[in-house]
Amino acid sequence: IDQIREYCMSLPHASEKLQWGESLVCKVAGKMFAVLNLDPRQARKVSFKCTPEKFYELTEIPGIVPSPYLAKSHWVAVEHISALRWAELQDLIRASHQLVFAKLPKRVQAQLSLDKPRAVRLRKTAVRKAPSGRAATGRIGH
Repeated sequence: IDQIREYCMSLPHASEKLQWGESLVCKVAGKMFAVLNLDPRQARKVSFKCTPEKFYELTEIPGIVPSPYLAKSHWVAVEHISALRWAELQDLIRASHQLVFAKLPKRVQAQLSLDKPRAVRLRKTAVRKAPSGRAATGRIGH
């Protein structure tokens, strides 16, 4: 579960919140894209949104079931982590994040797109005067 949590939090603009007792909910702009069950007694380990086609495909795999309360919105619950390879699970969680992001209002998407990590903003090119009087370019912070 720790590895899944770390992956979820590495996605753009992800946040997390403990909800419903033992559930760690991963969100983008306040909207859920994954739910991690922290209670080791529960079968469901991770739930996430997917496309209708992927929902039907995934629920045919042993160890993956429609997510309780969220199945009508095409959420699946992975009961056995071994049902998917790690790379597949990452792809599915990333796709869930993208599906949720795409449903956000356009103004929210635009604002989030402007909110780049500080390190990226510092890499803008600056123009400074060289001792010769000609303009010289260089990277800010270098």
